[in-house]
Amino acid sequence: ISVFEIEKEAFISVSGDCPLHLDEVRHFLTLCPELSMGWFEEGRLVAFIIGSQWDKDRLTLDALTLHQPKGSTILYHVLAVHRTSRQQGKGPILMWRYLQYLRCLPYVRRAVLMCEDFLVPFY
Repeated sequence: ISVFEIEKEAFISVSGDCPLHLDEVRHFLTLCPELSMGWFEEGRLVAFIIGSQWDKDRLTLDALTLHQPKGSTILYHVLAVHRTSRQQGKGPILMWRYLQYLRCLPYVRRAVLMCEDFLVPFY
């Protein structure tokens, strides 16, 4: 199971669209792999977060696709859990682990989750 397959299944089932397309997933995993995190069970990816850095106080549409390596804001682009691993608390645990990891990075000032308005209560 790939990152893109999990993302596609997770988001299309909820919103009808993927927040990141395959090229964008590859883009962020290539430019800033240290800002992504996966949860593996028995060698299989079951959940993941993809992040990037942003260098401005306010988000713009550019934040959806750009990585600004000198930024102090970490953007969560995607947090997705495979359908067979949902309702087990993996999403909140992965988010907590990711935030703990970010606390150890000296350049991080804040973390921002980007999502559709209707998903805010979910997160």
